[in-house]
Parts: sequence; C-alpha cells; structure tokens
Amino acid sequence: MEEVSAADQLESIKSWQSTIKKLENAFAQMTQKGTNITLVKKRLNASRIGLAVLENVWNQKPHQYFNEDIAEARKVLIEITPSVEHSYAKSKAGSPQQTLLERRLQALKLAVQAIDALSAK
Repeated sequence: MEEVSAADQLESIKSWQSTIKKLENAFAQMTQKGTNITLVKKRLNASRIGLAVLENVWNQKPHQYFNEDIAEARKVLIEITPSVEHSYAKSKAGSPQQTLLERRLQALKLAVQAIDALSAK
C-alpha cells in the first residue's frame, strides 16, 4: 500500500465517517418509507468495512470482519467508484462538492488498496 500522510489519513477517515452517516440516514428514511433498502444496505456495509480496514492498516485497530465480507466490500467499493467519478466530473471546479467528491474518491482508492494489502498477508 502506498505511503499516506497523516493529514490524508485523517481526511479519508473523516470522508468515510461522513459517507457512513449519510448512508445510515438514507437507510433509516428508506426503511420508514418501506422502499427497497438492498443497495443502501450493501453500500453501508461496504463503507463500514472500508473504514475498519483503513483503521486497521493505519492505526492497528482490530476489526471483526471475515475475509468473505471484506472481499464483497472490495467489490462493492469498486462498483461505487465510477458513480463518484461521474459526479466529480460534473461538479463545478473549486466547489465544496468537488472537494468532498475528491476526498471520497481518495478514500475509496485507499480502502481498496488497504483491502488488497490485507489480503496479501
């Protein structure tokens, strides 16, 4: 896994925490409305695993996920990436939205790298 500065690590962790909070809110709202939550549930789980793996690699925090769950999360995170890239490309240069999406893309990339590094052990 590539070397990541402490500042970039912090930004990635914050990005994951923000993403998880948004997905939890979407999950709660969709559950209340009775709409299909399968996709949100999958993304929420993958995001939690992505954050846990980064914290494990960077801060040696233990996680409780099985290899199969981590492998599935990697797949979901890779599937999410083009959508975030598309939103980033459409965002206005220098806007707060573009900054958020830039950080989210970096966090996605780093989580996939961390999963790959963890799997290689």
